[in-house]
Amino acid sequence: MHGKRIPLVKIKSLRENLREKDMLKEYLEKYPFRLTHKLLHKHADSGVAFEPMRNYLDIAYMGIISVGTPPQEFQVIFDTGSADLWVPSIYCSSPACSNHNTFNPLRSSTFVASGQPIKLIYGTGKMSGFVGYDTIKISSLVDRNQAFGLSVEEPDKILELATFDGILGLSYPSLSVKGVTPVFDNLWNQGLLSQKLFAFYLSRKGKKGSVVMFGGVDPSYYTGELHWVPVSKPLYWQISMDSISINGKVIACDGGCQAIVDTGTSLLLGPQDAVLNIQEIIQARRSTSGEYFIDCDAVNTLPDILFTIDGIGYPVPANAYIQKDAALGICFSSFEGNEDISNNSEEWILGDVFLRLYFTVFDRENDRIGLATAV
Repeated sequence: MHGKRIPLVKIKSLRENLREKDMLKEYLEKYPFRLTHKLLHKHADSGVAFEPMRNYLDIAYMGIISVGTPPQEFQVIFDTGSADLWVPSIYCSSPACSNHNTFNPLRSSTFVASGQPIKLIYGTGKMSGFVGYDTIKISSLVDRNQAFGLSVEEPDKILELATFDGILGLSYPSLSVKGVTPVFDNLWNQGLLSQKLFAFYLSRKGKKGSVVMFGGVDPSYYTGELHWVPVSKPLYWQISMDSISINGKVIACDGGCQAIVDTGTSLLLGPQDAVLNIQEIIQARRSTSGEYFIDCDAVNTLPDILFTIDGIGYPVPANAYIQKDAALGICFSSFEGNEDISNNSEEWILGDVFLRLYFTVFDRENDRIGLATAV
């Protein structure tokens, strides 16, 4: 059983758009990168659901779902780092809603309103609105009576510039808005999946070819064995990592650390000090916009960086950790430091740079992640 396959399209990232419009420096100054799962604890009792959406500057993959009867289409990010589904609604007057598809509940015969407010806070802003219930179609899967957020306010520039309409979260239900069953759990509860898992294949070959599959794994997307790693904390898709090394020398995560496998992050994020050390080793230089440039030719000379997880090495070659902006003909480091991660509780986020190399299975039945070399 290969599960239901949903094609994902690779889009130009917001960072590339801003870089080309020469707005990146200004944007990064105004919205310094914050990883908001640190905010969760501060706001835990305010009666508002805080969801740790992150900075979607680099997001590059989205798929199509429809909401309502008859179906209204939306482009969403399938995001393993958050738990809820939300789309813009016709009740939203923010500029971000005027240039995206908006859901009109009045045109859906299956829509049921609920008075519950929803407020999601993320790396660079927030979205607020209310929860409704309707039929969600994902490929041939029909998810009935699914709770989702309808935005009423999206006050931030990032959502105005974003290519996607909304977000479909695939993390553990413990991250979701109180009393809301996430999409994946609803699909499972309705008996629509033969296995309680989903998997991602992110293609390296341009815009097409990437997929998310629900309820089964298609082995034609990877080579060799799937290596299973237990989830260390069922909130995010979080695992224990042994070390990060170059040529046998440990350069980060010495003695072990935690890593979150996250389709909603594009880069490789780690503690500021550890990342600065890596930028130095690969000779990446800081630009005025705060990004790290690297000589494009270095792709031929720099060694692999090895992420060791559960005793198995997952090499990330230079052509993966060096990203080229084709329009500008310049290259950047795919490592990004994060001030919110303290150096003593070292934590990494393995985003799409890692996931393009390794086919990933997210197994909710057994609370584990499967990794294999992507084809």
